[in-house]
Amino acid sequence: MDDKFQAILISKTDDGQAVALTRLSDADLPEGDVTVAVEYSTVNYKDGLAITGSSPIVRNFPMVPGIDLAGTVAQSSNAEFSVGDKVVVNGFGLSELHWGGYTQRQRLDAGFLVPLPDAFTTKQAMAIGTGGYTAMLCVMALEAQGVKPADGDVLVTGAAGGVGSVAIAVLAKLGYRVIASTGRVAEADYLTGLGAAEIIDREELSGTPRPLGKERWAGVVDAVGSTTLANAIAQTRYGGAVAACGLAQGADLPVSVMPFILRGVKLVGIDSVMAPQAVRRAAWDRLATDLEPAKLDMIAAQTIALSAVPQAAQDILDGRVRGRLIVDVNA
Repeated sequence: MDDKFQAILISKTDDGQAVALTRLSDADLPEGDVTVAVEYSTVNYKDGLAITGSSPIVRNFPMVPGIDLAGTVAQSSNAEFSVGDKVVVNGFGLSELHWGGYTQRQRLDAGFLVPLPDAFTTKQAMAIGTGGYTAMLCVMALEAQGVKPADGDVLVTGAAGGVGSVAIAVLAKLGYRVIASTGRVAEADYLTGLGAAEIIDREELSGTPRPLGKERWAGVVDAVGSTTLANAIAQTRYGGAVAACGLAQGADLPVSVMPFILRGVKLVGIDSVMAPQAVRRAAWDRLATDLEPAKLDMIAAQTIALSAVPQAAQDILDGRVRGRLIVDVNA
């Protein structure tokens, strides 16, 4: 009987790293108290960086990458999880320090696992993935800062990406008027279909930031960083809030203190990687009620095989991926 299963493995080389589709067994898996029969993963921007080696994401070699996974518990020595339980994992250093989701089986620390809400299948969970879960954290942060639908427009940058797509769908369902910023104007129909009331070209947020701009946004969900985030902050209304979760444009922030000390703007950092379990479970519970299944089908319309992940990793870095890509690890 062949107990081998397929996985993507990144190995260290003299020139950097090598990525290969390989076969592993349970004996190859890392230590942990729960073994998951993985059903689906997904491709995030961070996965693109890890697989292409464009950024030093991977810190332990060899590495099975993939920051997300969803599947069924196959073995457990932890009382909280039983064989047959459906679970989802996002972040916690997967693909950096710990082996991740691009495999048909994975062994993990039970503390990484979140019970999958009954509202979702494992495939739907990966249609959401870290991007969607992060978007929900951003929405919750705006709510915690008192941003209400009646306060005015909410800007979503990087709107056609995974975070942006889910943020638009959730915010629109909650009654917010959403302005979507994108560099892909061809995606206008997609974004309005998700619930965006208006589309603006990202060029509107690309110039040298002024200390203060015209007050436009009651709230902002930003997955871009750098100049875009600086301009968004400068244009946020008095008492508004900005949830920052990404750096696709860059890690710098050329912003003045003026919006913070003259308008009371709040900048809230969103960490999805090491967020506490209580926060994670709250976010997934909210997704179960605030993300419409029909919108989720729009966001994640494409499923790829494990062998297609390396190309998808480059595509997402090049801005050629709309919404979410689901990875069927058993295809």
